Amino acid sequence: MALEQELSALAVDIAAEAGELAHRRRAEGVSISASKSALADIVTEADREVENLIRDRLSAARPGDGFLGEESEADRGTTGITWVVDPIDGTVNYAYGIPSYAVSIAAVSGEPDPRAWQALAGAVYAPALGEMFRAERGGGAWLGDERLRVNSDLNPAGSLLATGFGYDPATHAPQLALLGRVMPLARDIRRIGVASLDLAYVAAGRLDGYFERGLNPWDHAAGVLMVQEAGGIAVGVDGGAPSRDMTIVGGEQLVDRLAAIVFGEQGIPT
Repeated sequence: MALEQELSALAVDIAAEAGELAHRRRAEGVSISASKSALADIVTEADREVENLIRDRLSAARPGDGFLGEESEADRGTTGITWVVDPIDGTVNYAYGIPSYAVSIAAVSGEPDPRAWQALAGAVYAPALGEMFRAERGGGAWLGDERLRVNSDLNPAGSLLATGFGYDPATHAPQLALLGRVMPLARDIRRIGVASLDLAYVAAGRLDGYFERGLNPWDHAAGVLMVQEAGGIAVGVDGGAPSRDMTIVGGEQLVDRLAAIVFGEQGIPT
């Protein structure tokens, strides 16, 4: 079995177990344990429990690999492979009982920095929806047995786009201004609140494109690989890799148009 296939299978297995734990804890009741960067940026006890489970399973299966997770300190490891993990993406949805949340697990090689790494495999599992998205470098993106493809053609009625907003209220006005500039391209806008699912939905053709500023590596590591393996592209500032400064994904024509707006004279929102 090729390394990418091995890593993908492991990501799927662990994401399924972690997702079921998150789903079970949600049914039992959610306890908010802290806020992070802002009052709206919460972390639940389940986030930490799920991340610990993922880290333990990965350590047992591949003890030399590095780990970069949302809720714990980074570990570079010794093998050159790092697991990039969001234990519960969409924590606010999760806390409120909205079924759109996901476990995101990716394996990358090289420096644990999205501007430098090469994504090898990833899984995004939405336990409340019963959907497991997966991808491996060179092996395509999949939902179950269905191979995924992005929508590559521009729709004359406009594109169905998704975006998100940062937790810091100071960022909302410029982000809304950017949304206003993008709207002429859009048939409609979706704000799901789960970056990993937004990206998986672009890969699956459920969305035409997605853009957002402020994503962390664990938000997009698995999903960006899915978009790329489904025939789409993902760019950041100046055509570079996706980063906290900006992430834009979709078919090539749409991404070109979005990038021209996002990185135009008025620039990206601060």
